[in-house]
Amino acid sequence: MERHRYIAVEGPIGSGKTSLARRLAARLGADLLLEQPAENPFLARFYQDMARFALPTQLFFLFQRARQLEPLAQPDMFGRATVADFLIDKDPLFARITLSGDELALYQRIFEALRPQAPAPDLVIYLQAQPQVLVERVRRRGADCERGIGEEYLALLAEGYARFFYHYAAAPVLIVNSENLNFVERDADFDLLVARMRAMRSRREYFNLG
Repeated sequence: MERHRYIAVEGPIGSGKTSLARRLAARLGADLLLEQPAENPFLARFYQDMARFALPTQLFFLFQRARQLEPLAQPDMFGRATVADFLIDKDPLFARITLSGDELALYQRIFEALRPQAPAPDLVIYLQAQPQVLVERVRRRGADCERGIGEEYLALLAEGYARFFYHYAAAPVLIVNSENLNFVERDADFDLLVARMRAMRSRREYFNLG
């Protein structure tokens, strides 16, 4: 895995990206870079009233992610690899779903001004799942701030992610159907995924455990 010095795991809420990022970092002996939703004071209110709290929620996450990525702007070639559970390039897809008009224009200006000059990942793992699967997983983990998330919003997110990665070409992408993979509780599933990563030869490949 020496060629994968910077790996980003992505996918909509409930896809398993944070769980996978943790396991990959442990397996590879890599530094772990995680989103910190608990630090966002607007998030719980956003899920209750999206129209009102979308902009501050989005901007807080943008500032947070940009700050976290700053060390990668000058990578240490002899340092440890990094596994992140977010890709900052996908940040605007949330804004396009939740913001409109002047708020979206303001966000886009701030995003372009703030986006750090971090390198593109050596590999992006994009986790897919149907909205009803995402809803079930979100309900099962029972986080207080996520109680207001509905299937309609998760369906919009899943569609937004699919559209984003259809056009994304800045890094190699392994597209994974996560519906039948349990890489948290089943070591065999996790090992299969790691083997699939190692075997990648082209810039866009698919992994589906049928």
